Amino acid sequence: MAGAGKKMNGRNKETKLIFLAVALLFGAFLVVPVARLLAKSFLGDSGITTAFYKEVFGSRGFITAMGNSFLIAGTSALVTTFLAFLMAYTVHYTNVNKCFKKLIEAAAVLPMLLPTITYGFAIIYSFGREGLLTKLLGKQLFSIYGFKGLLLGYVIYTLPVSFVLLSNAMAYIDKKFMTVSRLMGDKAFATFRMTVMRPLMGTLAASFVQAFFLSFTDFGIPAAVGGEFEVIASVLYDQMLGSVPDFNNGAVVAMVMLIPSVISIGVLKYLEKYNVRYNKISQEDLKKSPVRDVVFGILSVAICICVLSVFAVIFVIPFVEEWPYEIHFTLENVRNVLRDKELSNVYLNSLYVAFYTAVFGTLLVYGSALVTARSKVSRRFKQIIDGIAMVTNTIPGMVLGLAFLFCFSGTGIQNTFLIMVICNMIHFFSTPYLMMKESLAKMNASWETTAMLMGDSWIKTILRVVTPNAISTIIRVFSYYFINAMVTISAVIFLAGARTMVITTKIKQLQYYNKYNEIFVLSLLLLFTNIAAKALFGYLASRKSKTAEYSLKKAGNVQLVSSGIRTAKRIIAVAVAAILVISAVSLGTGGRNSDLVVIYSNGDDEAVEAMKESLDANGYRGKYIMQTFGTSELGGKLLAEGKNLEADLITMSTFYIDSAQEQNQMFKDLTFPVNTTEEFPSYCAPVTAQEGALIINTKVMESSGLPVPESIKDLADPVYKDMISVTDVSSSSTAWLLLQALIDAYGENEAKELLTRIYENAGPHIEDSGSGPLKKVRAGEVAIGFGLRHQAVADKKAGLPVDYIDPAEGNFSLTESVAVLDKGSKRDKTAMEMAQCIIENGREKLQETYPNALYKDEITDPENASANPEVFNQKLTVELLEKHQKLSEECKK
Repeated sequence: MAGAGKKMNGRNKETKLIFLAVALLFGAFLVVPVARLLAKSFLGDSGITTAFYKEVFGSRGFITAMGNSFLIAGTSALVTTFLAFLMAYTVHYTNVNKCFKKLIEAAAVLPMLLPTITYGFAIIYSFGREGLLTKLLGKQLFSIYGFKGLLLGYVIYTLPVSFVLLSNAMAYIDKKFMTVSRLMGDKAFATFRMTVMRPLMGTLAASFVQAFFLSFTDFGIPAAVGGEFEVIASVLYDQMLGSVPDFNNGAVVAMVMLIPSVISIGVLKYLEKYNVRYNKISQEDLKKSPVRDVVFGILSVAICICVLSVFAVIFVIPFVEEWPYEIHFTLENVRNVLRDKELSNVYLNSLYVAFYTAVFGTLLVYGSALVTARSKVSRRFKQIIDGIAMVTNTIPGMVLGLAFLFCFSGTGIQNTFLIMVICNMIHFFSTPYLMMKESLAKMNASWETTAMLMGDSWIKTILRVVTPNAISTIIRVFSYYFINAMVTISAVIFLAGARTMVITTKIKQLQYYNKYNEIFVLSLLLLFTNIAAKALFGYLASRKSKTAEYSLKKAGNVQLVSSGIRTAKRIIAVAVAAILVISAVSLGTGGRNSDLVVIYSNGDDEAVEAMKESLDANGYRGKYIMQTFGTSELGGKLLAEGKNLEADLITMSTFYIDSAQEQNQMFKDLTFPVNTTEEFPSYCAPVTAQEGALIINTKVMESSGLPVPESIKDLADPVYKDMISVTDVSSSSTAWLLLQALIDAYGENEAKELLTRIYENAGPHIEDSGSGPLKKVRAGEVAIGFGLRHQAVADKKAGLPVDYIDPAEGNFSLTESVAVLDKGSKRDKTAMEMAQCIIENGREKLQETYPNALYKDEITDPENASANPEVFNQKLTVELLEKHQKLSEECKK
């Protein structure tokens, strides 16, 4: 017995070591980052202050966004829980055909296999004015921007979680009590209330809480269809990556988003007492009721059709030439994506991150569950891990990603696969941990004791006995981590770099450039990958589950059969192989191609292609990675990260470069001569000049009988109500071109009056992205937009029903310049040479799209030049932009 006691102590030592490793991981990558985020919300230049909280809570927009978030999240949670209950009830409490039940289960979980940002685009192209379903039905069913679009998106997003929760709970309800209730003479409703609703009360409430929380914190859907119905997740993104980022205020918003997390933890803990457990689940034949089966079958199939119809457009848009104008079948869009090396690398990056997240996430979950379900360590240790699971279940992904950004910017793991893997491991820890804990807890509690009495060590017992019998759950945990890592965007959007960009963050980038063919092709690639993964892992889990059951019966619950030994060995072999592979590709080095020069650019397609052509033609092919961003997003990164920015070379709006240099002293003086028409700082040289113009959809204008505007002022006319789209200067510098034109022509007071009326006419079509208005014009969602002139010129040349008007107030412009970061690396010299190459060899090609002369030896092509080129009468700075942002906010009602 003394020997057994020593072995028991040894077991406790091993489980304590596992607990220590788990605690250190969450301490370093959860507690510390969140604490850093909290400190950021209180620490100003002069020390601790509450000024940031006062500023955020004192802003009208924030309070409105909070109210909107609670309203839409609460409404969608109610609708989702009701629909999920109908579908789960159909599966478990009706005699509907098994094929229909399989369809219901498949349709319910399908949205889990796509990122939420894709939902929004699918809604636009399904229910928009030129959407697929709108065309099939002959009319638009509802306005998709704002509350209704968000409600539809959130219900689709949260339906899988609610369905899985309720379906799993119903599977463990003992149906014999329905028979008992009927025998006692209870009426149908009383039987339903006592034998179905009562056992489900806790799960129904948990479903509402989970659906509410997911909706409250989601960023992807509002980014696409939020319109003027602003929610708190959008506010956080704008604070961090808007035109002028405010990191202290962003930290405040992030901390406020944790309030529902804290409440959710308390509510979920309280709801545990409502869980009903049965000692034995009886298999009872359901009472025959054709009326019940038909009603619930029709309702559930209708829900499935509604969900699937929204995503049907994903299978249509990539295979037509130009929706909705050239509806001819083509595979060219798919071929273009498959031929694009950059997009192929993004797909491979997603697989890297998902695989390694699954490998290490599964090890983390298994170790944690062993401590809580298969050990005799202190109850306090177990409660700590359970508490971590509750916290990670409710902490928003955006908040976690932002905390990582603040905490690890400038460290060796910034912009690496490693930081993304760790973030995903922590973000998705809760559900797989609970799955694993429940599985281990159901196993025979005497296995370890018996094995130790027979001379086996604890670790050998775990590997030889426990692991083989938990293999099916381990595979499901692996599957959960893999699929969620493939579709997540909120947690990694602040962490991905040029070398580590994944599909979801790339889709967000492609949105800025209206590349919806690429977006939907990548979404399909993601969907097929996840379907294949889910099918494979599901098959393996089911097979191993049957093997484990057979082994238990044959081995008397103690001895391990040979198949179990082989399974354990395979697990160890896979884990070791994964670690070796990870070492080989160096997760912590920032991804593949770490020796290449990284170029960050806010340039449009035409600018990027021109710069690439000049570099490739002059000996730099294969020596660089070019990553594009929206202007405000890249501006935020410049101001936030300074010299810690991943890029070696940037092309960016000149006023941002000036402000970043003033704040961070991050750029080198150019070592080559520049001969510009105007004076520029020594650390940058102009690449392009972007001009603003009015953009119209000629077909919509004609069908709506609208007069053609001649000026920006005309957009204030009520005749254009709900038919125009403009950008918000708080999140896009393109809107600044419109403000400059109004202020220069009419003065600030009249400009405010006009802008107020323009915003009223735009309604839900005030966009965050500079290319957003063009997107709306192209899709026929609006008749008129204000955007970048060259984009409309290109669309007109391409034969789209798009035209442009040079406004009477003038075509104001923003220059974009090239600059080299002073990083002291061996790539600095090559980056400087590339900057010189872009200026000296790329300008001729660039002028085909951006005609304005920027250098003394250039001329402006009169055929391509704007009619009214103008320059604002003050120097463009971030401070002036902030002033005009405040003016813009005063114009919103």
